[in-house]
Amino acid sequence: MSRSPSPPVPDNGLRPWRRASLVAIVVIALAIPLAYARFLVDRPPVLDETPTFVGRETCRECHQRAADAWRGSYHDRAMAEANDQTVLGNFDNATFDYFGVVSRFFKKDDAYYVNTQGPDGVMVDYPIAYVFGVWPLQQYLIRFPGGRLQSLTIAWDAVRQRWYHLYPDAYVPPGDWLHWTRNAQNWNGMCADCHSTNLAKGYDADKDTFETRWSEIDVSCEACHGPASQHVKWARLPAMARPAAEDYRLVVSTKGMSAREQVELCAPCHSRRYVLGDYRHAPGTDLLDHLVPSLLEDNLYFPDGQIKDEVYEYASFLQSKMYRMGVRCTDCHDAHSTKRHVEGNDLCTRCHKRDVFDTTAHHFHKPEYEGKPSPGWLCQNCHMPQRAYMGIDERADHSIRIPRPDLSLSLGTPNACTTAGCHADKGDRWAAEATARWYGQARRPHYGTVIAAARRADPSALNALVTLTQDRLSPAIVRATAVSLLARYRAPAATEAIAQALEDEESLVRHAAVEGSDALAPADRIRRLSPLLQDPVKAVRAAAARALAETPGFAPGRDDTDEAPRFRSALAEFEAAMRHLLDFASSGFNLGNLYGAQGRFADAERYYRVALRIDPLFVRARVNYAMLLAGQGRLTDAERELREAVRAEPKLAEARYNLGLLLAETGRLKEAVVEFERVIRTDPGFARAHYNLALAERDLGRLAAARASLDRALAIEPDNGDVFFALVDLLIRQNRLDEARRTAERWAERQPNDARARDVLTRLRRAGPR
Repeated sequence: MSRSPSPPVPDNGLRPWRRASLVAIVVIALAIPLAYARFLVDRPPVLDETPTFVGRETCRECHQRAADAWRGSYHDRAMAEANDQTVLGNFDNATFDYFGVVSRFFKKDDAYYVNTQGPDGVMVDYPIAYVFGVWPLQQYLIRFPGGRLQSLTIAWDAVRQRWYHLYPDAYVPPGDWLHWTRNAQNWNGMCADCHSTNLAKGYDADKDTFETRWSEIDVSCEACHGPASQHVKWARLPAMARPAAEDYRLVVSTKGMSAREQVELCAPCHSRRYVLGDYRHAPGTDLLDHLVPSLLEDNLYFPDGQIKDEVYEYASFLQSKMYRMGVRCTDCHDAHSTKRHVEGNDLCTRCHKRDVFDTTAHHFHKPEYEGKPSPGWLCQNCHMPQRAYMGIDERADHSIRIPRPDLSLSLGTPNACTTAGCHADKGDRWAAEATARWYGQARRPHYGTVIAAARRADPSALNALVTLTQDRLSPAIVRATAVSLLARYRAPAATEAIAQALEDEESLVRHAAVEGSDALAPADRIRRLSPLLQDPVKAVRAAAARALAETPGFAPGRDDTDEAPRFRSALAEFEAAMRHLLDFASSGFNLGNLYGAQGRFADAERYYRVALRIDPLFVRARVNYAMLLAGQGRLTDAERELREAVRAEPKLAEARYNLGLLLAETGRLKEAVVEFERVIRTDPGFARAHYNLALAERDLGRLAAARASLDRALAIEPDNGDVFFALVDLLIRQNRLDEARRTAERWAERQPNDARARDVLTRLRRAGPR
C-alpha cells in the first residue's frame, strides 16, 4: 500500500523550515570569519608573549582530577604559613632540653612562638613564620634580619609525637655552621627552591641580604609544568578558534616525554647538586644547563654507590638497571599525589614476573616470621634498603641493587641482609655465606672495588679506573666519578683518559673531565679545553672557561677568531653562577681562586673574605687566601692565616703542608720539617709532602733522610718528574753519578716526553762512568 501524499501547502513565500535554514546558514557564514578574526587578534600574544605563572586555582578549572590528587600531597604541604591548620607540633608550653639549653614552645595571641637560644647564645622569644614539611617530621621557619628565614634544628616528630633535635649526639653552639641561626639552616639558600614554586632567591652579596620571592608557597602545578599563561590563553579560546599549538602551549608537557627527560624533570629537587641560577626548566636543554649533580663522592656515597649522606634519589637511580631499561619516576609514583601506585610487591610485579620473583625460590624467605609478615619477603627491603636522615626520615636507596654482603666484607659497605630489623646480629660473613649458598659463589665484578681503591690513590687500580671511564655499559655518573678520581694519578694513562673524557657524549662526564684537567700539562690543557668554550652545555663551557683562566700561559685569541668572545661569554656564565651562590662559602672561594689566577689580587682577596665571613671554618679558603698573601710578599699575614687554618682543622694536611712551604720559603727549615712530618703522619700518601720534606732535609745537610723521603715519594707516585729530578740532583751532589744515570734512564723511560729527563740524561752520559 502506498503512503498518502502530504496535503498541498500554499506557496506564499519561503516555508518556515526553509527560513530557519537560511538564517542558520547566514549565522554560520558570519561566525567563521568572526571567529577567525578573533583568532587573528588573539594569536600574537598566545604565541609570542613571555609565559607567566597563573597559579593552581587557574589550573584547577580544567584539571580537577589532577588537582584533587595533588591536594594534601607532600608537594602541597611542602611549606605553609604557620596557623592552626598547618602546625603539627606541641606548642602548649612544651619544653625540650638540648645539652642544658631548654627551649619552650608556646602560643601567644593566636601566634606560635619558641623561646630558644639565639645567635649570641641569649634566650629569645621567636615567632614561627612558616611550617616546613609534614611527614615524618615538621620543621619551623623564623624570620631574621636581612630577609632571612632560618630553620629550627629542633623539629617535631610527627610519628612519635615528640620534639627532637636534628643533631643529638653533640652540642652545636652558637656560631657553628650547623647552628640553626647560621647558613647551614638558612631556608633562602638551602631549601627554598625545592619547597616553593617559581622561586627567585634574590641574594645581594654586597649587603648580605635576601629578597626572596615565589609565586606559590608550596610545590604546585607550575613547579613541574612551567609558567602556564600561554596554555591558559590557548585553552580559553573557543575550540574552533584555537590555533594549532605544539603541546597545547605548555612550557613543559609531560606527554610523550622520554624516561630520561622525565627523570631529569624531577632531578633538580631530588638530587644533591648546586644550581647555576634560579631554576627555569627549558624543554630540550641538558640538565647541566641548570645545575651540576654531585658525583659519587666519598662523603656522600659508599664506594659501591650506596647512599651515605643525604643525597636524595637522582644519582642513585642513575646507577640502577631500571633507569638503563627506561623506567621512569611515574612508573612507580603517581605524578600528582606522589604516592606509589600500589603497595608492597604488587608494585614490583607490575613489571617483574610474580611467579619468578615473588616466591621463596627467589628470595628464600617465608611470608611470615614469628607470626608477623617477614621483612625478607618484600622486594623493597632487599633491593631498596632504607637509611635514616634528619634523625627519623627513612629514605630508600633508589639504586635498586642486588644485595652484596661479599662487598661488605671487602669494602665495608652496608648490605640489606644485616640492616637493623633483619639479621643485624648475624654479621656480614654469615650473610655472604648464605647468599653464596643460595645463588652460587660467582659474583660479577663491581665498580665499587675500583672506586674504593682509587679513593686511596692505590697505584694498582689505575688501569681498572681508566677502563671504567670508558665503559659505556656503566652508568654515566659512575664513569664521571671515575674520571674525577683519575686526577689523583699523575701518570700518562690517567691524563690521556681525562683528555678522552673531554670528548664524551655525556655532559656529566665532560664536566668531570674539565674539573680534573689540572692533571694535564698547561699547554695540553689549553689545547684540549679551548674547543669546549663552545660546548652546547652551559656547565661544561663555564667550567672550561674557568679552568683556562686559571691555566698558566693561557691567552684567548683575537676577537676576529671568535675565541676571545667565546671565552668572555663562557667565563661570564661561570661568574654569574658563582655570584648567584655567594651565600655559600665555596662560591667566594671559587671566585677568589679565579681572580687570583688572573692577577686581580684585590678582587681575589675580597671574595676570599666573603667566603670566610660566611664560614670562618672553611679552611681551604683560608689556605688559598694565605697563599695569595704570600704571593704578594705579605708573609706575616700569610703565616697568620695558615696558623689559624691549622688551629681550626689540625688534621687537614693541606693547611699544614702550605704552612711548611711558607716556613721553608722564609728559611725556617727546621720548623718546616716539623710541619711536613706532621702532614705525613696525618696523610702518609701525600707524595708532595714527602718531596718537600726531602728538599728541606737536603738543604739542612741531612742527605740520607732526604734520600729516604724521595724514595717514599717515588713509591707513591712512580711517574712524578719533580721527584725524579730531585733524586738525580741529590745523587749528583753525593757524587754517585752511575746511580744518578740509572735513575735518569728510568725517569726518561717512564716519562719520555719530559725534556728535563732527556737533558739530565744527556749530561750524565757525557760525564761518563764514575
